[in-house]
Amino acid sequence: MVELREVHRRFGDVRAVDGISFSLRPGTVCGFIGANGAGKTTTLRLLATLDQPDAGSIRVAGLDVVDRARDVRRLLGWMPDNTPTYANATVIDYLDFFARAHGLRGAERTRRLGETMEFTDLHPLARRSLKGLSKGQLQRLGLARMLLPDPQLLLLDEPAAGLDPKARLEFKAAVRVLRDQGKTLFISSHILSELEEMCDELLFVDQGRIVHHGTSETLRRGNSTGIAVTRLRITVAGESAPLAEWLALQAGWRVVESLADGLRAEYSGTGREALALELRRMIAAGHPVCGFQVEEERLEDVFVAVLHKVATNGGNGRAASAPPSSTPPPLPW
Repeated sequence: MVELREVHRRFGDVRAVDGISFSLRPGTVCGFIGANGAGKTTTLRLLATLDQPDAGSIRVAGLDVVDRARDVRRLLGWMPDNTPTYANATVIDYLDFFARAHGLRGAERTRRLGETMEFTDLHPLARRSLKGLSKGQLQRLGLARMLLPDPQLLLLDEPAAGLDPKARLEFKAAVRVLRDQGKTLFISSHILSELEEMCDELLFVDQGRIVHHGTSETLRRGNSTGIAVTRLRITVAGESAPLAEWLALQAGWRVVESLADGLRAEYSGTGREALALELRRMIAAGHPVCGFQVEEERLEDVFVAVLHKVATNGGNGRAASAPPSSTPPPLPW
């Protein structure tokens, strides 16, 4: 569905996209992760035919986004980080305007309006003025607008930013339904934990280059040092400082984070039996432990570790699944 090969985009002295290559299969949900200025929005705009690369090629369903831009636009939906609105327009007027702009006519337009409004639960808001909508309602409006022409590739830039917990749950449910319909979703977001739940693949970008493309499992495995480390959330009754001080003196332990009701710690051991013995020692030492929970390494921590590894290697980190070509293409500036 999507194929980028050695794509470059430069703005003055800034290389916003610096030789990116990756591909997405149809029906894939891919999370696009990176710090501000890493090149995420530029990559999305290139895919959406809103900008053109300086070098390299981008294809959507086999169509070149520069040479066949009009045909590509019929296949994709674009949802920017802020839904643009019009003063005094209602929800139904807004969506009807975009349905007409997409060339939908007569019964087909009525059907698509009904389907998208039902999917995004906008029927109760049909006559509501846009200026009175909440952030979550505006996001649903943007999603409905994107879905009107029934696109196969969906590009979403920070779609869950600023949403309350209920709206985030609704958005995740919508993503699952769209994936089940066979649509390909490319989602840029800073909410890494939620991306992990929604996405089949994760693509990390830093300074315009890909530093990882794979699943969260391959990301954690690729970032492993080869030493077995178990992360635990330890809940205590009372202050956690005495336990933190005790762990600091024990071999194999490292306190990661203090919490309101305990702490997170890592144990470098040799199996479950060794961990069980350590926990018994902890209780025998008199610490008021009332709960243990083994946790997977958080995606946020892995992301920071990957960026640190890239910086340590001089910024040459690339995804193992998308190695660079031996000779980059010439850039026309």
